[in-house]
This record gives sequence, structure tokens and C-alpha cells, in this order.
Amino acid sequence: MSRTDTTGSTTDPEPVDHGELATAGEQLSTAPQEKSVPGSFGGSRAPGAAGALAWTLRETVGWVRWFWRQLTSMRVALILLFMLSLGAIPGSLIPQNSVDELKVRTWKANNEFWTPVFEKLQLFDVYSSVWFSAIYLLLFVSLIGCIVPRTWQFVGQLRGRPPGAPKRLTRLPVYATWRTEAAPEAVREAALAMLRKRRFRAHTAGGAVAAEKGYLREVGNLLFHVALIVMLVAFAAGQLFKSEGGKLIVEGDGFANTLPQYDDFKSGSMFSVDDLVPFSFSLDKFTATYETGGPQRGTPRTFEAAVTYAEGAEGKDRKSVIRVNEPLEVDGSKVYLISHGYAPVVTVRDGRGQVVSRQAVPLLPVDNNITSTGVIKVMDGYRDKNGKKDQLGFPAFFVPTYAGKGKGQMFSQFPALVFPVLNLSAYHGDLRVNGGVPQNVYQLDTRKMTPFKDASGQVFKKSLMPGETMTLPGGAGSITFEKEIKEWASFKISQQPGNGLALSGAIAAIAGLAGSLFIQRRRVWVRAVRGEDGLTVVEMAGLGRSESARLPEELASLAETLHAQAPTASEPNEPTSRGAEK
Repeated sequence: MSRTDTTGSTTDPEPVDHGELATAGEQLSTAPQEKSVPGSFGGSRAPGAAGALAWTLRETVGWVRWFWRQLTSMRVALILLFMLSLGAIPGSLIPQNSVDELKVRTWKANNEFWTPVFEKLQLFDVYSSVWFSAIYLLLFVSLIGCIVPRTWQFVGQLRGRPPGAPKRLTRLPVYATWRTEAAPEAVREAALAMLRKRRFRAHTAGGAVAAEKGYLREVGNLLFHVALIVMLVAFAAGQLFKSEGGKLIVEGDGFANTLPQYDDFKSGSMFSVDDLVPFSFSLDKFTATYETGGPQRGTPRTFEAAVTYAEGAEGKDRKSVIRVNEPLEVDGSKVYLISHGYAPVVTVRDGRGQVVSRQAVPLLPVDNNITSTGVIKVMDGYRDKNGKKDQLGFPAFFVPTYAGKGKGQMFSQFPALVFPVLNLSAYHGDLRVNGGVPQNVYQLDTRKMTPFKDASGQVFKKSLMPGETMTLPGGAGSITFEKEIKEWASFKISQQPGNGLALSGAIAAIAGLAGSLFIQRRRVWVRAVRGEDGLTVVEMAGLGRSESARLPEELASLAETLHAQAPTASEPNEPTSRGAEK
């Protein structure tokens, strides 16, 4: 026999033991009844491991759903985007290993207290750090979780029709009405044609015309978020498959795009040496001009590197000019002009008068006027006057425009070659180039070297003008500063496979943002019904999906156009309006 609960629904009775009578307290209790389990001792038992596991699974699924809803909300996406922009700040302020390891080592040497802290926080490798990657991946997932459901929702809206007119159009913020002698069907047909001509999606439903416009606003919103995903993918591809290296080239020398040719080289984790684009180029001439007067004296005007390049191993030679921010592009690889300086040509003779070295030595600038320092090294071929093999090192200090002896310190007054002077000192001994330890070619390790000294016991130094020679003490040889001074240029050779994709994403993001900001989505309804007096009552109302000051003007224009086809009936009652003019 069935029983009825308090809601009036009929339910099946719980199985009871007919051998015993239930007490009144048990009948009135709201506690869950334990069901008997056949074969169990005592006839019933509490939920065991299976019940606990089911409860745990339900709780876990609930938490996962809650976390997913939070992660895919627009609020969290904006927070992650803000965190990503904040996380990029240390990468622009602190030297990065992926950009310049020398600057990183210099920073560590000057900030010994903060170095361990920064290393633990991975601030020298921000863009490959765990915390930055976590923010990046969470933002990626959040954007996808935001876009996919909204896209399907928007597709459903496009496939559907604008909603029918509300029962009371007078409650809408923009409203107009009048009476006309035209038939309701004619008014609705005229309104439908007018709205479609104004590019509204319109249809007739229940004695009224429903129309909507501005769907591109949501398209722009979705496009903006899709563009952000494209930019994130482009950034990831650029980091994984990129390659970047530097090369200093003296006028007359060349470069082939192979790994041993680089002075320094960095690449992504997915990059292969086989991905290097085969090409070569040589520096024919470097030209730099500067302002010669006024407060801008010494300011660079032009930096140009005339090069000859060839694509592939057997490509034809082509001429080109590389300028600042105007790189040479060869099959997706770009060659940027980074910096330049001077390479004085020097000739070194040993103690027997034999020429053992003639080279253009690139020196590194230390200020804007290209005061430069470096080292001239003679590793092989040198013998002193007794025929004993030795190695020489000449610390060099070069100024392209010297103020003159007694007119100032040994610093350049102008970046162009106006009054070049080369200051040299000399050492001999072991340059330690065969020790297997990498050395900076612009610095001299003097731990196993002895300086040449003059008659007074001071370190031997001399300033040379082009064409002059410094003779080493004790007949140890000489070094000549030739009248030829070459220029060098430093280039960055880069392959960034994600650059084009990132640019497309940025353009799409701007277009989508503009659409979501300036396109207004709005709805318009036109109802035409026969009144009790036999005239047709025309009602028009508009509603913006977002606040827009143009909606009243637009409805007024629509009402004016429709009124021309269905004019006000000649009766004493005047048309009334609110928010839009007739």
C-alpha cells in the first residue's frame, strides 16, 4: 500500500520487517533510515569505504568546477593579464642572461648582497622562470575558457532572431507613438523594409517588428580575446624556436650564418642548428655622420653599413645598406645594426725586425664620443732579439678626436676622426690563451706577464699619432700605428618565427578593441495595431545593450522616416513622444 508525503506526492513505502513493529518515535524521525543488507550481521550497517569514496569524488568534482569557473571568469583573466604585465617589469629593469650575460655578471659583482635573493627569485631569467611561466599558462587557459562558451553563445544569437516586443513599450527608455490612417499591415511592412535598409536584423513577430543591430560589438570583443591568445602563442613560439646572436665585423671582413661564426649565440629550447638560414654578407663600408655645431654637437645623424650579401651557398651577390631600425632581411632572418667603433691598423715587429702581426684591432667605445679601449695580442711568431719565443700584449686606449697635449685628459672630444691618437703600454709573457679557459678578447690577463719599463722604472707607455712607431725597450721590437683606421660595426642576427604572428595578433587586438568600444548593440521595436477608434496606433521603442547617447537620435531618425510613409492622422489628438522626436 502506498503513502502520501507532506507535498501531496505518492511514494512507495520503505521495506519493513514484518516480524517487528516500528515504534512511534521511529515513524516520526526525520533521520535517514539504514537499509538492511542481505547477509550482513545485525541486518544493517553504516556507509563504508565505497560511500566515503563517492563523497570524496563529489567534493573533488565540486571544487574542480568551482576552480574552473573562477579561472575562466573575465575578472580572473584581467587579474592574470595585469600580473603578466607586472611580471615583465623586472625583465626590463634587471639584466637578463638571455640578453647580455656580461651585464648580468657585472651587476652581480656590484650587488653581492642582492644577488642570492635575485637568483632564488629567478629575476635574471624572468621570461623563462617558473612563476612567469605559471602566470602565462594560466592566462592562456583562462582566455580559452572565456572565449569558447561565449563563442558558442554568440553563434546561437546569430542563428536566432531578435526577441519579440515587450508588452509595454512605454517602459523602455526611448519611446515614440502616433496615430495614423494607414493599415497596421502596411505600417509593419514599411517598418520592416526601413529597418533592413538600415542594416538591422529584423522580422515580424506578434503584431510588431523586432530588430537588432550592433552584433559586431561582440565580434570585436571575441576578436580581441582571440588576438590575445594569438599573441601568447606567438610569444611562446618565439621563445621556443628563436635564435639570436651577435657578430662584430671590421670593414672588409665578412660573416657566414653558421654557429662557429658568432661571437655570442642564444636560442630557444626547440631550436636546431639546422634551422639557421644559409646566407652570408660582408661589410664593405661603414659611414657615420655627426652634428658639428650647436648644443647638438656630436649627436649622430646617420649610421649606415654598406654590405654585400648572398642567399644560400651559391647565391648571387647583392648590395644593400643596413641602417638603425632598417634591418637586412634574408629568408626570415634579420640582420640589425647595433653599434660601431674604430679599428686602428697596427703593425708589430719582433726583436729581429720581422713583421709578426699586421691587423685592424677593434676597440670598444666607453662614451658617446667613442673613446675606446681594447687589447692588441700577439700570440704566435714573435721572437725577442735573442731568438726566444714570447707573447706580447698591448693595452690600447684610442681617441678619435684628441684635445691635444696639455689641453685635457686622454678622452675624445668628438666622435669623428678629427685628431686620432692611440695610447699604448706593453707586456710580454704568457697570454694564457692555451689554458682552456675562455677569455675576454678586449681585456689582458697580466698575471703571467711582465710589463716593459722605461729607464726610470715606470711602465712603458706612449701616445701615437697615425704613422708613428713605439719602439720597445731593450730591442724587444716595435709597434706602428698605421695611417689606416678602419671602422667596425656590430650586428645582431635574429630569427624570430613568431614575429609575424604577433604583429597580426596585435593588429587584430586593436581592431577588436575598437569594435567593442565604439559599436553599440541596440534593439528597436515597432508595433502597429488597430485602435478602438479605427485608427492605427504606431509605437516605436529602443533599448541599448549598453549606454549610448546616440540611441534617441537614431530612434528619432527612424520615426521620422516611418512617419513619412505613415503620417499622423488628421485629428485633434497630437502625437506624444519621449526620448525621441516624431
